Amino acid sequence: MAKDQQMKLSERIAVLIKLGEHLRGEDEYLRAIMHRAHFHNKWFAIENQELAINAIAEKFLDAQKLKQWLDTYHIDDNIQPQRIGLVLAGNIPLVGFHDVLCVFAAGHRAKIKLSDKDQYLLPYLLQLLEKLDARTKYYFEIVQFLKNYDAVIATGSNNSARYFEAYFGKVPNIIRKNRNAIAVLTGDETQKELEALGTDIFQYYGLGCRNVSKIYIPQGYDFQSLMEVLHEFRKIVLNDKYKNNFDYNYSLYILNRIPHLANSCIILTEESSLQSRIAGLHYEFYDNLESVEKEIQAREAEIQCVVAKDNILTTKTLPFGKAQEPELWDYADGVDTMQFLLSL
Repeated sequence: MAKDQQMKLSERIAVLIKLGEHLRGEDEYLRAIMHRAHFHNKWFAIENQELAINAIAEKFLDAQKLKQWLDTYHIDDNIQPQRIGLVLAGNIPLVGFHDVLCVFAAGHRAKIKLSDKDQYLLPYLLQLLEKLDARTKYYFEIVQFLKNYDAVIATGSNNSARYFEAYFGKVPNIIRKNRNAIAVLTGDETQKELEALGTDIFQYYGLGCRNVSKIYIPQGYDFQSLMEVLHEFRKIVLNDKYKNNFDYNYSLYILNRIPHLANSCIILTEESSLQSRIAGLHYEFYDNLESVEKEIQAREAEIQCVVAKDNILTTKTLPFGKAQEPELWDYADGVDTMQFLLSL
């Protein structure tokens, strides 16, 4: 990268703030892009794309939050840009934006392999950046195949991670596997807290790694209030893909005589696995919270975040309703992406 193309950290921050300001306003072309994305991927409901874009604008591109985040690192304006290969996931809209942001903030160049499920939103955001400052063009390249890279950040399933490790193992890398969020309930949750838990479960149709897919509940837990609250999210079945998954899984449980609880939009089963099917939620009983703490520690590599009431666990937890609201410094899998990039 020529010196006249290279941007100082202050300039990179400035253009990110401008992008955030743009995304908070009206953009008819972005609306058209969102409709195109939904046409190609029915999981990308317009309201979910709006949710993702608003979260990026408010959480990732806010001037104060950017300063708070980047002040904790030493970023040299004379850094020699490295080529960072990014393999992005596509389970929820713009899920890979944080990795792209980290690479740019660190002063490196991103070679981006988009997910087939999310091909339209990120390229448009990069076009907006280029309109705001033409030099950003040299920091991003969307590619069909990754080659000529110095380091890689790849996100996928446990299965794809094995291929990533074999393929990218010779360069510095971050390789992410399946993770899920869990919630720990005491039985004393208020109606409002259970409603917020419903958001953690159903937001983005439950497809995100930060969606609650399993709850830990005390012995003798009364499911009635929880099932009534979760029933309030029944409009989710208006999405045909979700409804098809619900119907298929419900039929399987009935045919195989698997004990379950169900309302019109979710199926609860007692199961040790943290990863539930679409339209499903696993639960597990506990005798005391100390046993839950031990379980969380033992399965740390499978857990993205824990939702619970304040101060019931020594483990770091999030309030109900906040699972899908990560801050800039809430790194996926607990791996500091910025520190990794700055160490190259």
